[in-house]
Amino acid sequence: MASSPSSPSVIIDEAQHVPLLLSKIQVLVDERGQRPGQFIITESHEVVSQSLAGRVAIVTVMPLSLAELSNYGSPPLSRDEQLVRGFMPRLYAGPALDTTEYWAGYVATYVQKDIKTIASVQDELLFHTFLTLLAGRVGSLLNYTSLAHDLGVAQKTVQRWVSLLVSSHIVFLLPAWTPSRTSAIVKTPKLYFCDPGLASYLLGIGEGYQMARDPLRGNLFEQMVVSEAMKRALNAYRQPSLSFFRNSSGLEVDLLVRCQRQLTGYEIKSGESFSKDQLSNLLQFEERYREYLDPSRRGGLIYAGEGEHLFLEHTVTPYQKAGPLFEP
Repeated sequence: MASSPSSPSVIIDEAQHVPLLLSKIQVLVDERGQRPGQFIITESHEVVSQSLAGRVAIVTVMPLSLAELSNYGSPPLSRDEQLVRGFMPRLYAGPALDTTEYWAGYVATYVQKDIKTIASVQDELLFHTFLTLLAGRVGSLLNYTSLAHDLGVAQKTVQRWVSLLVSSHIVFLLPAWTPSRTSAIVKTPKLYFCDPGLASYLLGIGEGYQMARDPLRGNLFEQMVVSEAMKRALNAYRQPSLSFFRNSSGLEVDLLVRCQRQLTGYEIKSGESFSKDQLSNLLQFEERYREYLDPSRRGGLIYAGEGEHLFLEHTVTPYQKAGPLFEP
């Protein structure tokens, strides 16, 4: 018998711990015609089996976006404070939490429960060291060989751990864009954390004044902007079409957004002022690969300043207002 339209929805949290439930849900859906939204399943690690293919809508929930924080009424933070605090909802709900204590508990819970359960990681200290090494490489090309050497483990172990972090939405990989006509392009992805607050904590950065003088501030700022572009797509139920470009001569563009098979490029700088030099790489890229560009959009610079400008026929946009740039 089919379920009644008035039947309440069932919310199953952390479903990865009870995978047999998914088989039961499949039977109910196939035999009883459950209505859409009858089962709401959450998981911190992707485990939905192929048996549910065609029966589920999968929504990836990222940390809060800058737009969501603004709509929520949260007082705006400075660039450095935002990078330290991050975007987890719990940090903005109710009484103010100590940021360092929050992230310490987050890491301890993740490592001690989820990781040990999912991947049988026995050496917690080594895995914590692995997380810290990744934080030090945020915004850089992912080098499995270097990580394996620094950790003293096999490269396959590092690859497995990175894959685990990706599926757990702790980190994400930004692929390199490669035109088909040339091979002199870097094809290794860049690694970013889904929340800059976690990366900052792992790096030992607990206050805004520490961030202001940290050599990785530019990488963490770049991560924040790239993740904003990803959130914009995922919150609209679209798969992000994001990449970066780097060739063997050192020409690099921080972010390429693809729409209808055409690209728009952006440079990302953590400074509060801008100059012509900051658009140099983007201008060279556009000149070289003009046939791949979206003629209806202006690429440009996303920075930590306050004013919006049109400079060298490109947009200069504060990071807090960059969200609409990533709309389709």
